[in-house]
Amino acid sequence: MQIMLPDDPLARLAAPPAVFRAAALRRLSVLVVSVAMAVAGCSSAASKSADARHPAGSVLRVPEDFPTVQKALDVAREGETVLIGPGVYRESVYVAKPRVVVRGTDRNAVVFDGGVRLVNGITVTGAGSVVENLTVHGYLANGVLFTGVTDERLQQHGAGGSAYNPLDTARFPAVQGFRATRVTAYDNGLYGIYAFDARGGVIEDSYTSGQADSGIYVGQCRPCDTVVRGNTMEHNAVGIELTNASEGLLVLGNRVAGNRVGVTVNSNDQEALAPQHGAVIAGNVVADNNAADTPEQADGGFGIGIGIGGGTGNRVQRNLVQGNKAAGVIVTDPPGHPASGNRVEGNRVTGNGADLVLAAADPSNCFSGNQPATQSPDGLEGLAGCGAGGRSALPPGQPALVQAPPGVPFSQVPAPSTQPSMPDPAVPASAATGLPGAVDPDAYPLPTDAGAVPQPH
Repeated sequence: MQIMLPDDPLARLAAPPAVFRAAALRRLSVLVVSVAMAVAGCSSAASKSADARHPAGSVLRVPEDFPTVQKALDVAREGETVLIGPGVYRESVYVAKPRVVVRGTDRNAVVFDGGVRLVNGITVTGAGSVVENLTVHGYLANGVLFTGVTDERLQQHGAGGSAYNPLDTARFPAVQGFRATRVTAYDNGLYGIYAFDARGGVIEDSYTSGQADSGIYVGQCRPCDTVVRGNTMEHNAVGIELTNASEGLLVLGNRVAGNRVGVTVNSNDQEALAPQHGAVIAGNVVADNNAADTPEQADGGFGIGIGIGGGTGNRVQRNLVQGNKAAGVIVTDPPGHPASGNRVEGNRVTGNGADLVLAAADPSNCFSGNQPATQSPDGLEGLAGCGAGGRSALPPGQPALVQAPPGVPFSQVPAPSTQPSMPDPAVPASAATGLPGAVDPDAYPLPTDAGAVPQPH
């Protein structure tokens, strides 16, 4: 593996295939959905007598009422709950009906296991549906996927082009309303929790580790109207990734530590809706993203805290960014998508290879009120302060050169420790409607403890 960003940090950081992904990953992700749908379609076609098999009430229990989760989902009606008891469920399931809640009775004891053989864990296309309080691991692609892409034939051909691009967003509107709460996703071949062509969602209080690509991914949505909050990402190739994800996207109070790369925000032409713009990344811990015992699907990305590649109009505020060997916060230009209007303000950026790096040409990117030790180019905050205006382009900054060590297979990353479960999973469930609700980014202060998940005021 070559050093990270040795010559052109703009293209190397932000353009696939450097940190983010290659088209092959998209194709695999597309196949994931189609395989899961095909499996679910077979069981759905055989469930004409669903009403006759529906138990009394609005809660369908597995295994008491149904031997598999998919059989329960085939019978479930809109607005009902599939409540899953302890056990290992070696299946891929598909949630097509709206406002269905898939809930485990014990986050750590209800385990979906793909056996490094099945493709997707839980695929959700039903609007307002919820996945919560369970574990999903060992799938060749995604642990949990929320998406509006529903046509199997187009999915098998990359949604009409290379990977998802171009996706007809009129024909395949984003799924509206989704929630993942207290999900543990580990050792999956692409993403742990994946929201693609999905809007109005919340991903919260979850844990991801050992993903060969990203622990949490939000992509191709405008407006996203989505909140990613209170999660922990460790030992992934990338902790959190946002691609062509714009407007109303809030990444708040997460702990992103011990991955290869912490947080990436990027624009590319492998998906629709480029360029990315208008995300807020605030109150997060982004620390020590130089872990060797991680998958290397990031194809060279290593030692970066927060990287903006071609994103526009984003706000990076009040984050604790430390111990990332290449760069703490870096803004770059991938080919065809110059970064512009990004504001990096009030962060504590310390102990990184280069704390603040501006490698984008547009003079509207700015840095102010941070607490850095090293800046590239030198004197960056004085030269590109927010509110200064009228400045000319600066010479491109450079991250520190870091040798990326060999990675490990995603299936061999150790399982995580026990994670907090819901205190009372028997209480009535609520669908993912009206999300994300009122959220105040200013409620998330600058973290002081790199070892804890940040909390809002």
